[in-house]
Amino acid sequence: MSSPAEIKTRVSQLRERLNHHNYRYYVLDDPEIPDAEYDRLLRELQSLEAQYPDLVSPDSPTQRVGAEPLKAFGEVTHKLPMLSLANAFTEDQMRAFDKRIRALLDCSKPIEYAAEPKLDGLAISLLYQNGVLVRGATRGNGVKGEDITQNVRTIHTVPLRLVDHEYPTLVEVRAEVYISKQDFERLNASARERGERTFVNPRNAAAGSLRQLDPRLTAKRPLSVFCYGVGKLEGQNPPDRQSALLEQLRAWGLRVCPETEIVQGAEGCLHYYRSVSARRSALPYEIDGVVYKVNRLDWQRQLGSVSRAPRWAIAHKFPAQEELTQIVDVAFSVGRTGALTPTAQLKPVFVGGATVSNATLHNMDEIERKDVHIGDWVIIRRAGDVIPEVIRVVRERRPEHARRIQLPARCPVCNSDVIRPPGEAVARCTGSLICAAQRKEAIKHYASRRAMDIEGLGDKLVDQLVDRNLVNRIDDIYRLTADQWASLERMGEKSARNLIEALEESKRTTLANFIYALGIREVGEATAQALSLHFGNLESIMAADTNTLQEVMDIGPVVAEHITSFFQQELNREVIAALRELGVSWPNAEPAAGIAKPLTGHTYVLSGALTSLTREQAKQRLQKLGAKVSSSVSKKATAVIAGEDPGSKYEKAVALGVPIIGEDELMDLIGTNAD
Repeated sequence: MSSPAEIKTRVSQLRERLNHHNYRYYVLDDPEIPDAEYDRLLRELQSLEAQYPDLVSPDSPTQRVGAEPLKAFGEVTHKLPMLSLANAFTEDQMRAFDKRIRALLDCSKPIEYAAEPKLDGLAISLLYQNGVLVRGATRGNGVKGEDITQNVRTIHTVPLRLVDHEYPTLVEVRAEVYISKQDFERLNASARERGERTFVNPRNAAAGSLRQLDPRLTAKRPLSVFCYGVGKLEGQNPPDRQSALLEQLRAWGLRVCPETEIVQGAEGCLHYYRSVSARRSALPYEIDGVVYKVNRLDWQRQLGSVSRAPRWAIAHKFPAQEELTQIVDVAFSVGRTGALTPTAQLKPVFVGGATVSNATLHNMDEIERKDVHIGDWVIIRRAGDVIPEVIRVVRERRPEHARRIQLPARCPVCNSDVIRPPGEAVARCTGSLICAAQRKEAIKHYASRRAMDIEGLGDKLVDQLVDRNLVNRIDDIYRLTADQWASLERMGEKSARNLIEALEESKRTTLANFIYALGIREVGEATAQALSLHFGNLESIMAADTNTLQEVMDIGPVVAEHITSFFQQELNREVIAALRELGVSWPNAEPAAGIAKPLTGHTYVLSGALTSLTREQAKQRLQKLGAKVSSSVSKKATAVIAGEDPGSKYEKAVALGVPIIGEDELMDLIGTNAD
């Protein structure tokens, strides 16, 4: 058993750590640890203080809600304190809460509760006087918060005036600010496009948005609110039920979560918990549990509160979706299209209801953006059936032996070269014809109607061929015997003979079909046809460098790099040679030395929205015809193509005297039937 001195030291350590994390979470909006880790520290401190009451002090984190407000905002004293909620993590703890309520109320019948989702957002207070919003404030330490009135006014779901004329002279509304899942993804996508830092989760995004000193920045963030209660109320008697109070808030024009329900007793609460948990991933906003409140407001007043939380309410938390663990190694897997995906191998940790030992790192861009090292302590997230991912590195805990993650130079499956084109996040294996990870997709594509058109060789047969290890490379399909084909499910002797005939027939093809059938990245039918017409034979295509390939219509530097990388792989060349030895052939043609491009030497600038096609499609079609498409206007431009709302490029073209043409003239220029 620990000595009194050791216990006192541990209590002091816990308080210091919790105060630090309170400041990081509530004031800086930059938490260092996941909620589950914080909850464990707080429960340990609560347990020690319960065992040793003489160690309880007024400044303990168990005696207050959060941390002091930022000095950059004005300070607000709430009319009534904004208390936090006690937590239940198990069904037994929930039943114990219900048992305490019934004992305190001396009630033997099931208690009626108002149940609602616990949004993972930021609690605020909205003060209305005579129906007009006069103040918005953060919870802060529960007694005093930050004055964020100007920022709250930018939230469209917060009414500036209550709509019902029967509003009280003063009402202090409690609300939760959040960002929906869809808006959060858009917000981060926009930040990535601008090269800016992304947010870790919707809660951080909402909190950071509310604490912008410039309200114009807050106005650009997609914030929403749900109102859930009332603090001070003057000039009107409150309803008699929590559920009726929510209806009154709705009548005043305030937004209330539609998932609220009235339930009976502990079992009704638990049924609601399971129901919401099952629908959690489908909800448009993040939640981390559900909240139960005694529905009768007179009973709420009778039950009162302890120093930190009301006795009449409790938050039933879901299993933690975020946890802290360490990366022990990183492995790269190869997908069906050759994309390499890095996976962090973790010290096993229980998160989201399951033990997790691996988490995705997505790609090298994400690794570099998050600055992930092997050996790092990281926060991982697991939400429902979503693959666990590393969302944040705890840089303060980086060990000295941590090392950078290196993209492998060779494919871990087939040993072909790995390439990562400039500007792309995804690295890929170049051995598409021989890589086991890509084998099924390569054969399916090769046999498809627009490629080698092997009638009867469908997806299910290909799956069987690969699963039974009957083929290792594309050329192996021409070596299988009639007996081997007949041994497959749903294949008899006649079907096998028909398939062998189809295989023999497929050997007589065209150069364009064969190039397309190879499955070179971004080489579609049109590009394969252009290569065939330009070079006339496969040998010339295989020998061409990137500059030579870019002389072909429709081929730019990226596609040229894909083509050269593919043909530089010796194993790919071996498969091609084997296919030709097995009889795959086509008629060669004379190379078309220089296909005329009617817009060569012309430069166009696109501005505004187009209706017939996207700007990217218009750009590609102009480039196919030899034109250069510039992102800026200069005197050298042939014309500016103006769509709807063209903006500053249009104005600059007018100033410089550059011709301006509309969408109809663009379509005449490129031809409405252009590919």
